[in-house]
Parts: sequence; structure tokens; C-alpha cells
Amino acid sequence: MLQNINYNKILFFDIETVPLTYEFKDLEERAQGLWDRKTRFLQERDNLSPDELYEKAGIYAEFGKVVCISTLVNFSLINLVVLWQ
Repeated sequence: MLQNINYNKILFFDIETVPLTYEFKDLEERAQGLWDRKTRFLQERDNLSPDELYEKAGIYAEFGKVVCISTLVNFSLINLVVLWQ
């Protein structure tokens, strides 16, 4: 399947995000309440506190911010293998 793909015609994006604040306790009180509500299922399933789950906040749009956007264009499959090693 991958043999039929022309990699020179693909544009790759990599978007890196982080939580809004470094620590959960630094969030505004209202935002802490919203985070608590949003992660309620995970808290109960994994027996974790909102503070412990906050390290994953960057993947949620309302609790994260973008710090880097990278693009990759016009490369060969050989370069791709080297990048992933």
C-alpha cells in the first residue's frame, strides 16, 4: 500500500501543545472546576486526582496552548526512516 504513495506530494504537520499553566494549582479557580468536570470519568476510572491528570491538559483545546508547529514537505522514504530511528 505504501509503495503507491508519492511522498513528495504530502504535507505533514506536527503540532506540539502544553497545558495553559505549569501546575494545576496555578489555574484560575473557575478553570480548575471545569477541568475537574471534564476529567471526572478519568478520575473515577483511574483513581486519580484532577491535579494528577493535569499533565495531559495540553491535548484538550480549552486547557492547552500551541508552542510549536512543524511542517515537513518534499522528502523521500529514506529520509523518513532516518527521522524515526
